[in-house]
Amino acid sequence: MKKLFVAIAVLSSLYCSSQSTAKMDFETYNPPSTLVVPGQPILKAKYPFIDVHNHQYGMPTMDLGTLITDMDKMNMKVMVNLSGQSGETLKKSMANVKANYPNRFIVFANIDFKNVGESGWGEKAAAQLEEDVKNGANGLKIYKSLGFSVKDINGKRVTVDDPRLDAIWKKAGELKIPVLIHTADPKPFWQPMDANNERWLELATHAGRKRQDNDPAPWDTLIAEQHRMFKKHPSTTFIAAHFGWFPNDLGKLGRLLDAMPNVVVEFGAIIAELGRQPKTANQFFTKYQDRILFGKDSWVPAEYLTYFRVLESTDEYFPYHKKYHAYWAMYGMGLPDAILKKIYYKNALRIIPNIDKTLFPD
Repeated sequence: MKKLFVAIAVLSSLYCSSQSTAKMDFETYNPPSTLVVPGQPILKAKYPFIDVHNHQYGMPTMDLGTLITDMDKMNMKVMVNLSGQSGETLKKSMANVKANYPNRFIVFANIDFKNVGESGWGEKAAAQLEEDVKNGANGLKIYKSLGFSVKDINGKRVTVDDPRLDAIWKKAGELKIPVLIHTADPKPFWQPMDANNERWLELATHAGRKRQDNDPAPWDTLIAEQHRMFKKHPSTTFIAAHFGWFPNDLGKLGRLLDAMPNVVVEFGAIIAELGRQPKTANQFFTKYQDRILFGKDSWVPAEYLTYFRVLESTDEYFPYHKKYHAYWAMYGMGLPDAILKKIYYKNALRIIPNIDKTLFPD
């Protein structure tokens, strides 16, 4: 009898192998759903919108007309380029914008963290920020390198709340410009890479994203540093990138916003978290409708359609655009027009200076 079972197993294996023309990986296996429900892709935002989280590193010399063509197709009226750098590079970006599309782009400056710890470093960095604002910058973007890889002159990690940086945050408040800051990454990047890690596939396909508690510090430590900095500078407006990495715990994020009235959030790269909890997300957007900005992060025009559909529709079970990032389906929040207008443009008009208000309906 045992030999019979073995023979059946072998024949079954051979049969299955003969039916498969090639091995199929997880990304390849993506069959269309057989579920039949109402709904369809939204190709263009219902209202003109401002993307507060974009990166155009080549802006000093690029043909902006190509960007404008794609922006117009989706109803994006203003793009905020967070990668304006500083000094002469920022001047070149502003010159290109002013010469071609002066009311369609907003540029944020960046800080050069080299030589933190030298005498007067913070004051010099703040003075450069003020100069950059005079040259056209309308905000400051801080990359996740602060907290991760920025070291002082002694080789020590510079924490997000390092007091040697206080002059920068104070100056941003005085200049009335927002600081959009990305600290850390999703918490599962720090967790064991096993069957219980919801981000396993992303880490398996993007090995450089895996972190350890000593690489460079525990997730909770980095986030706590950011929050201490927010609270220390209540007169400065901070935009916490990626919902502050709490899009999967909106109750916690709400409590943080209640405790830090100078903080707003944007949802770049985390729309998949919102799209799997449409009822809870709708409640959050309703309660904090004045504290949320539209952000996308990577410039892939086709991916914006997921954002529009999650925000505007009540569609069920539609696909996300990047399977390794989210293997689950999306659901629409069905936000009302009054809230959509705030998310798409009204909140950004209030928080980011010098955006052309005539581009927007009211």
